[in-house]
Amino acid sequence: MTQPVPMVDVIRGDMVESRHAGHAVICDASGGIVRSWGDPDLAIYPRSSCKMIQALPLIESGAADAAGLGPRQLALSCASHNGAAIHTQPVTEWLSALGLGEDDLRCGPQEPADIPARDALIRAGDSPCQVHNNCSGKHSGFLTLNRHLGAGSEYHEPDHPVQRAVLEAFEAVTDETSPGYGIDGCSAPNFACSVHGLARAMARFAAARSGQGTREDAMVRLREAMVAHPELVAGEGRACTSLMRAMNGVAVKTGAEAVFVAILPDQGLGVAVKIVDGTTRGAETAVAAILSGLGVLDPQHPAARALLETPIASRRGIPAGRIQPTEALLTGWS
Repeated sequence: MTQPVPMVDVIRGDMVESRHAGHAVICDASGGIVRSWGDPDLAIYPRSSCKMIQALPLIESGAADAAGLGPRQLALSCASHNGAAIHTQPVTEWLSALGLGEDDLRCGPQEPADIPARDALIRAGDSPCQVHNNCSGKHSGFLTLNRHLGAGSEYHEPDHPVQRAVLEAFEAVTDETSPGYGIDGCSAPNFACSVHGLARAMARFAAARSGQGTREDAMVRLREAMVAHPELVAGEGRACTSLMRAMNGVAVKTGAEAVFVAILPDQGLGVAVKIVDGTTRGAETAVAAILSGLGVLDPQHPAARALLETPIASRRGIPAGRIQPTEALLTGWS
């Protein structure tokens, strides 16, 4: 089957009002497909779901250790954060320790998703800056690597040594030659791969063990940093944060345009989901259903229930419907 599979239904009353279809792959450590929906070979942009791959050269090069980075900075290097103080303060301190500042970033300014942070800017008459950008942690990682390499200031350009190192790591862990790239919202190149390739990369992160080589050590450090600091990877009210808190050692990461991945170390599995209409609610419900089916997410946990049967209400609070996974995601689990 190469057509997208209906994965999530939006029900109002007794009628399916909207339906989100997509593609998904569960991959094992050997690179084999355990289960798939739709077209595993579909080429996609992983967007921010691949930030842990983009952070591999930061550790492999020795730049992270040379800069004294700990798990909190490594979690931020994988983050699509809300721009709350818990995110912007450590990024600012990280840059300062490098002898750099907000002007050295190339991610662009972004209004923080965190409401208190946004309101504080408005009250102060200030504008959002690049540190508020949800990718400022990733870009701080790029700057750390760039300083280590002694390369030019435009680290976001596709032919820069930083991005060439990212491409090498990306193609190695996906086990694919990337067909090209698009420019992400943070101005860095986002290299394309198949859904299977993305799941394969996540399975390699899952199977990695310390002491088995520089790349595996880097994978372990990044996934463990994400699990240890889910509040830094996204923020309060975000699916990435709530799902990681609800599970034991499983790392998850969202990406724009409805991409979602998961790293399951105990099972040695990687998951990649792409909802074709780009709707985040579809990707969040789909990945929650898959994680529940794999037995790593308790469907009765409040974080799971919020995604597996999301209530829809009127503005007066009258129950109107629900968002839920389709039978394609709920059946077939052994």
